[in-house]
Amino acid sequence: MKISKWHGLGNDFILTELPKSSTFDMRGVAARLCDRHFGIGADGVVTIRHLSGNAFEMRIYNADGSEPEMCGNATRCVGLYIKRRMLAHGNEFELHTKGGIVRPKVLENGTVRVDMGEPRLRRGEIPVTGNPESEARDVKLHVGGREFSAFCVSMGNPHAVIFVPDIRTVELEQWGPLFECDPQFPERINVEFAEVRGPQMVRMRVWERGCGVTLACGTGSCATAVAGRLSGRTDSRVTVLLDGGELQVEYSEEDNHVYMTGPAVEVFRGELVEKI
Repeated sequence: MKISKWHGLGNDFILTELPKSSTFDMRGVAARLCDRHFGIGADGVVTIRHLSGNAFEMRIYNADGSEPEMCGNATRCVGLYIKRRMLAHGNEFELHTKGGIVRPKVLENGTVRVDMGEPRLRRGEIPVTGNPESEARDVKLHVGGREFSAFCVSMGNPHAVIFVPDIRTVELEQWGPLFECDPQFPERINVEFAEVRGPQMVRMRVWERGCGVTLACGTGSCATAVAGRLSGRTDSRVTVLLDGGELQVEYSEEDNHVYMTGPAVEVFRGELVEKI
């Protein structure tokens, strides 16, 4: 199996192309490939399958073997991968994911701008327990004897954004798994802790469902920008400061779409010699 290793702000992936006729199930081997001691090492595995024209199927597998619906950082990596491998014409591509269709566009400076589509705010869409038609803007969560309020958003995958006055006080490794598996989230959830540093800047750290602490989360940055705008904390355009770097996110009021811009980096190419 030929692979390439990519990262988006330190959120790293193993990318591999699959033929159209492939029926290989990556879920059974993703955890082993992602192991940083006995495998290649990554936060996830991403498979790419060419559908037709500029359309591709993208599937993501977490380090624990689970399959999430969407991954924002991976969409930038896949967009640049398609461009560099000349798998399709032009600079803009259509990625079909379990969470919907997203459209990465490779810019002249090598960064990638992705149309992430519309955020989903209703409890039934995220999902969060309760009235499926109501929004989940003030979900009460209890961890370590403290109460938190989460603004929940789906960007094709579920997120709970928690605004805090000082992100340095967040015990991410301890709190993250408890929030992820809270019974209010029937499909588990990604958790973002966000400190607003101004109307156009947010510092954010993330616990990703199925991965744990990661250096960056593209969909989480988008969810944070949406939550910040709709709660009156930020403007429609924000810089999201992550452990691995910066993303630019715009929540457009014209079309209700979220646009994410940031880097994608290819680290190496190789061939897996161990039989999987």
